[in-house]
Amino acid sequence: MAEAIRIIGIDPGLRRTGWGIVESLGNSLRFIASGTVKSDDKAALATRLCQLHDGLAEILHSAMPHEAAVEQTFVNKDAVATLKLGQARGIAMLVPARAGLVVAEYAPNAVKKAVIGVGHGDKKQIHMMVKVLLPKAIFDTEHAADALAIAICHAHHRQSVVYRMALAG
Repeated sequence: MAEAIRIIGIDPGLRRTGWGIVESLGNSLRFIASGTVKSDDKAALATRLCQLHDGLAEILHSAMPHEAAVEQTFVNKDAVATLKLGQARGIAMLVPARAGLVVAEYAPNAVKKAVIGVGHGDKKQIHMMVKVLLPKAIFDTEHAADALAIAICHAHHRQSVVYRMALAG
């Protein structure tokens, strides 16, 4: 009998990093937990990155996921904000990698397509479909809901040839 795979999805952000954990067994998904790691926006950047690191590390330690998925960063017009988001994303990738997990990355459009069926849609559609796909899901912020969507996307794509090759390597 196949074993359930526990997946953590991470929606990186410097102020709020959302996380969501699901279990995947065949075609079924089960909600495990979700939440948001927050950093003190009045603190120095290094301190804020440490807060994100420590918060994610604690979640990984207690939830013990098998795989991780992180949303790729989009570039916006504000270069400074993009760089800060990139640093938070680095933490979001580093923590599960240091815990020995393979970290998959998904573009925002791929997440939307996996959850709502099209590559473009608004946050309300995504959150509504997360509740349809995971009826017992609860999330404290939109970032946690987005993280669950990332975990769902990974559950749908984890059998792809590229992902299997990453596991083998």
